[in-house]
Amino acid sequence: MKKTTLYSVHEKLGAKIVEFAGYLMPIQYSSIIAEHKAVRNSVGVFDVSHMGEVFVSGENALDFIQYITINDASKLFPGKVQYSAMCYPDGGIVDDLLVYKISDTQFMLVINASNIEKDFNWMLQNNKFGVKLENKSDEYSLLAIQGPKSKEVLQKICDKELNIEYYNFFEAKIAGYDMIVSRTGYTGELGFEIYFKGDEKLAEEVWNEIFEAGKDFDIQPVGLGARDSLRLEMGFCLYGNDIDQTTNPLEAGLGWITKLSKENFIAKDVLMKVKAEGLKRKLTPLVSDEKAFPRHGYDLTVEGKKVGTITSGTVSPVLEKPIALGYVDSDYTNENSKINFLIRGKEIPAKIVKLPFIKK
Repeated sequence: MKKTTLYSVHEKLGAKIVEFAGYLMPIQYSSIIAEHKAVRNSVGVFDVSHMGEVFVSGENALDFIQYITINDASKLFPGKVQYSAMCYPDGGIVDDLLVYKISDTQFMLVINASNIEKDFNWMLQNNKFGVKLENKSDEYSLLAIQGPKSKEVLQKICDKELNIEYYNFFEAKIAGYDMIVSRTGYTGELGFEIYFKGDEKLAEEVWNEIFEAGKDFDIQPVGLGARDSLRLEMGFCLYGNDIDQTTNPLEAGLGWITKLSKENFIAKDVLMKVKAEGLKRKLTPLVSDEKAFPRHGYDLTVEGKKVGTITSGTVSPVLEKPIALGYVDSDYTNENSKINFLIRGKEIPAKIVKLPFIKK
């Protein structure tokens, strides 16, 4: 098992540590609900150093990105970030990722921890453009500072004004160290990500500086448990749950990042065919007023007939209701339609709603 540069900090804080994507990671410190509410109401800090960073450089860097991703990276300018995905030739999803444009000849791709090796090999296999590919995942630490007070906290220790638009980034000094600072977020709140190099001592110093800056706002460390409930309240996909090799981006509700009008990219023909023929199933948001805990893998039913499967589920700490995402047969996906969670043989009434589950 790998450890992030902040592993000893999590141990000192008494975090519950679990194995995740080949890393020993904190799943919670106090409680998932308390950490969730800290991010919604004030500010929390996540160690997400397990995420992967791959650098693409060369004259044909953009052509390579255009070929392996489904979004249109030609729209990017230096300092801009784009949410995208890579697909296999059959339309299944290799991974979802963030594309950072550093310059016309250099990009940084931020990929999911569980997919680093697979993604990097996929990039190498499809590098017919002569670009330089460097997997620098082990060199970078990554912290996400999220919540309505995140800007006030980080501004205290940043040497530049943090007036970054959503899905933009710049280079700055945080706590005196050089960093890439971005504003993407996986929680639906105002938030920033900071990427930096350095050993455990430096990482702990940065962590401590952030917590010193945030003490007036009761800043809290946040684990993977609350990260999952926060992203689910916003309806954001999680690779391995809601999207994977068996799902295509159109049925996953990612048509908005699938630019079928751009020139040749992997799976374009298949995805055009999928769109023309119509979707057989759709990733669908569901809410129940009953007491229940919907979980990944549970069936979804209508009048005793299975019509889908839950991919992500929890009890929303904000709504205090069960919420879920699941693939549902297209005939049953109209908004406000009634569908049941099948939990231990019992049908629990739920209904289809619009995302996000909570309105920000």
